Amino acid sequence: MTQNAKAGTQSVWAGEKDYLVHGATQVPVVLSVAYGYDDMDEWYDVAIGKKKGHIYGRNTNPTVQAFEDKVKILEGAEAATSFSTGMAAISNTLSTFLVPGDRIVSIKDTYGGTNKIFTEFLPRQQVEVVLCETGNHEQIEEEVAKGCSILYLETPTNPTVKITDIERMAKAGREAGALVVVDNTFGTPINQNPLALGADLVIHSATKFLGGHADALGGVVCGSDELVEKIYHFREINGATMDPMAAYLILRGMKTLKLRVRQQSENAMALAKFLETQELVEGVYYPGLETHQNHEIAKKQMRGFGGMLSFAVKGGVETVRDLLPKLQYANRAANLGAVETTVGPARTTSHVECTPEERAAMGIPEGLIRISCGIEDIEDIIADFEQAFQHVESGLKV
Repeated sequence: MTQNAKAGTQSVWAGEKDYLVHGATQVPVVLSVAYGYDDMDEWYDVAIGKKKGHIYGRNTNPTVQAFEDKVKILEGAEAATSFSTGMAAISNTLSTFLVPGDRIVSIKDTYGGTNKIFTEFLPRQQVEVVLCETGNHEQIEEEVAKGCSILYLETPTNPTVKITDIERMAKAGREAGALVVVDNTFGTPINQNPLALGADLVIHSATKFLGGHADALGGVVCGSDELVEKIYHFREINGATMDPMAAYLILRGMKTLKLRVRQQSENAMALAKFLETQELVEGVYYPGLETHQNHEIAKKQMRGFGGMLSFAVKGGVETVRDLLPKLQYANRAANLGAVETTVGPARTTSHVECTPEERAAMGIPEGLIRISCGIEDIEDIIADFEQAFQHVESGLKV
């Protein structure tokens, strides 16, 4: 029914009809762990996947499957499988396809948890990891051409919002026989569809923009039936299963996904332009700005520039300490994608697991502040930042 509908309509309707019961208009929360069968042959057919159905909650669940179907349709994928968290989606996907002796190519600016997998955990498993300068497409192509099992991209990146040309990198990956995986958490299916640009798999931390209300953890990966089946098999055995209540909450949040992302994107653009005028700001990083180093690539592959931006302040950590507590309409928290504006430095949010030296090597200054724009009236958010800057500046003059 929704295959050819636009993203806003799909966000509301896609993937739900088959799971409605007793005339309900909303997908129910099915909390049952087990599913019973009187017919032993039918039970066996469901258990081996020959027939549709459910046998045990660690494997599948009706509410969770409705969520998977909705994301699958929004990303234009054949299949999707879900996880307890976004990091579970990333780690399970990598573990499914990597074995000792393999080589993976990625970028330096990935989310801190992802970066830890690359720098700490995969090397322990004798997987060679090559991290290229984000945005240096020639270097990435050169490393991929040397041979790799996976090319892993995150675009826009967290928290520096750098952009990688997905179509160009996917071509390089295909030529080398590599699996191309893209973390689309910042992009969202509203603004960007990596599969349509040539990627093999797309990952989301559903906790963020998909859910949108900071009240449910989840992750999801989409792609071909063949690839997703392999990931699902790894996940069902290793057990990083999405909770049905989380699936319900994220499903409910996704009904307003297009509305939220549209407003968040508009707010981010306006806030980025305001920040460029501030004396205390050293640099503003938002792909919608013409001054952004990857603006033209973002224009080519994104339908909107998203609700995430970051900026660096003069005075580093001390300015961050003074500025952020003065904001009235922003949560100082390690989350993003919610309806409320959320702020925080990388040292306590995206890259808290990393040392200052590791953050510096990734090009993340200690005075960098990440902003996840909410859906508030932007006039209030700008006024809030303006009074916070004035407070800090007046303190510096004393």
